[in-house]
Amino acid sequence: MTLEIVKPGLATTVQDLGRPGYFHLGIPEGGAMDRLALSAANMLVGNEDGAACLEAVFMGPEVKFGADMTVAVTGAELPVMLDGAPRDTWTSFSVKAGQVLSFGFLKEGARIYIAVSGGIDTPPALGSRSTYAIGALGGFEGRPVAAGDVIPVGKAMEGSDGRSVPQALRRRPGKPAVLRVLPGLYWHRLTEKSQNAFFDDDWTVAPEADRMGYRFRGGQQMEFVAREQPFGAGSDPSNIVDGCYSYGSIQVPGGLEPIVLHRDAVSGGGYFTLGAVISADMDLIGQLQPNAPVKFERVDMDQALAARKARKETIEQIRQALL
Repeated sequence: MTLEIVKPGLATTVQDLGRPGYFHLGIPEGGAMDRLALSAANMLVGNEDGAACLEAVFMGPEVKFGADMTVAVTGAELPVMLDGAPRDTWTSFSVKAGQVLSFGFLKEGARIYIAVSGGIDTPPALGSRSTYAIGALGGFEGRPVAAGDVIPVGKAMEGSDGRSVPQALRRRPGKPAVLRVLPGLYWHRLTEKSQNAFFDDDWTVAPEADRMGYRFRGGQQMEFVAREQPFGAGSDPSNIVDGCYSYGSIQVPGGLEPIVLHRDAVSGGGYFTLGAVISADMDLIGQLQPNAPVKFERVDMDQALAARKARKETIEQIRQALL
């Protein structure tokens, strides 16, 4: 079974839940920017949660099906059409060989996930089919899909059409999106005034927002506690002698514009990080458009762990709703 890419859409790649275990070698975990949406799409069509799907940004692809299968589209909201006839998002539907899936203009969010019964069956690389384009790793030939590509699909598991994820479980960013932050190792490098301002200020997503990281603008320039820069650090007060970056770390080069490091980000560097967006909220970032309003909210470790537990419970609630 196959999918033929008639039109590639924008930055459409094969993604699953990523390739953990290689970050210490400089290879990011990668995977879907909105992992909950990918898992939900897979559950709708009868796949394992982590099966490979197509992830498209802002504009969906046009896909021709080479066999009968079940399909679901989750994540961002945009019109979904099968041979020109509308289909619902977050809802499974059957397709026949030769039919074509297409999309209208984006209404809300940033990324869609297209799951097919059986899952995308490109060769795994380091245990994952996720595309890491910078390293030409995984996906379809290590790159975004292009017109004319014929993508293999695995053996279909049992799927049924008409199943739908309840509206209350379709997690989306608010307006403004609230991103919870756990202050980190270098938090003390900021003055108390700047620490408070980071959470008080209103921010917006900058145009520089992709799989490596999201940049934010609008807040005050950050002030650093005066110190003599250690040997090996750069001259800017935001420089450190290289440190490790966790997933979700927030670096602020020059103290000007925070950058939240996302799925394909580097594993370390010479800029301080003030903390990290908690894992439960990283899916929300993947659905933010440029100029979207954002507020950062301070949390402690107990709150971060509670949020992670709540996210896991949401996934289980989706699973139970689809039984």
